[in-house]
Amino acid sequence: MNQRVVIVGGGFGGLAAAKALSRAPVEVVLIDKQNYHLFQPLLYQVATAALSSADIAWPIRRILRHQSNAQVLMAEVTGVDAARKRVIMGEKTQSYDYLVLASGATHAYFGHDEWAQYAPGLKQVIDATAIRRRILLAFEQAEIESDASVRNSLLTFVIVGGGPTGVEMAGAISELARKALAADFRRIDPRTTRVVLIEAGPQLLPSFSDPISNYTKRALEKLGVEVRVGSPVTHCNSYGVRLGDEEISATTTIWAAGVAASPAADWLQVDRDRAGRIIVGSRFEIQGLDGVFAVGDTVLCKNADGNVLPGIAPVAKQQGTYVGKLIAARTQNKPDPKPFRYRNAGQLATIGRRAGVVDFGWVRFKGRLAWWFWGLVHIFFLINLRSRFTVAIHWLWSYLTFDRGARLITRDL
Repeated sequence: MNQRVVIVGGGFGGLAAAKALSRAPVEVVLIDKQNYHLFQPLLYQVATAALSSADIAWPIRRILRHQSNAQVLMAEVTGVDAARKRVIMGEKTQSYDYLVLASGATHAYFGHDEWAQYAPGLKQVIDATAIRRRILLAFEQAEIESDASVRNSLLTFVIVGGGPTGVEMAGAISELARKALAADFRRIDPRTTRVVLIEAGPQLLPSFSDPISNYTKRALEKLGVEVRVGSPVTHCNSYGVRLGDEEISATTTIWAAGVAASPAADWLQVDRDRAGRIIVGSRFEIQGLDGVFAVGDTVLCKNADGNVLPGIAPVAKQQGTYVGKLIAARTQNKPDPKPFRYRNAGQLATIGRRAGVVDFGWVRFKGRLAWWFWGLVHIFFLINLRSRFTVAIHWLWSYLTFDRGARLITRDL
């Protein structure tokens, strides 16, 4: 009987691990609480009405339909019994010979979890549609509001966190207000919208080079975004945020400031860092546990140069592929592959519709060329041809007309 490899999580790392095992003599069981794989780098475009969720999410079963040794279970993992080699899914369990934890991360509010209800984060489709609802409703409510101070609060949007998600979100909201919605309202002028991007650290995009970070700040300010660096949020509620003694009145606050790993470390009772990430070595094995691996945002892993690898899609994909190949080798009594070494796929971010930044370490560029490069890379890495074609057409139409085609305000049942 073939050995069973259970993979928890259908994100970039988990899916890459499953695909790397396609020719191995194993049974692959991929478990995820959602039935879809999400292309998270474009999630902010769903939140700002540029794309629909169907453009960036695909059923996992569809993706793995041609992989005969793989099956998919839609279930939420609640624990791991490492002694008995079982994954716990509520009242059900799934046995394994090898286990790959690729369970991702969630939002981190730095000890203020009560802020979550006022400042939602952006990790899943449901987050994006909820944020889109908040953004579009703010304009609709401002249109019928007679009190100037309330109207100003409705037309103020605060984004907390100056990483790629925060930068891209701030630029997208500013352009949504100043371009796509500019002529659609009669009582308000969306071009007066105030967008504030807050970063606790000294600069935006801290994982990029200083010149790139400085350019990003200037490009956002050119779009009308107020950038506050070195300004940690000290309080957050339904009326806005506080930065020390300063209060910013805003009906809509979006959290992009930090992440916390899934509870995988708690499931296994192993050491973790402050963000809850399991500390692993170059083969992603969890010390003291036979046949258990972890990849992606679930782990803290350092590259050969000693630097911590960033929590981005290329890192998770390369880690997942490596672990899949490692397990395949072991099940066939072959030597382990060489220790993992990350091949730098670069870091990219877009700033509105005509500016972007690209940082490969050995080469960096910015501006319109970087924006086009960012778009081509993201289209290329979408799962299927239909999505590539659809997203390309949406972007081209938006570029030519400034229109946003997914401006639907939907409500939860």
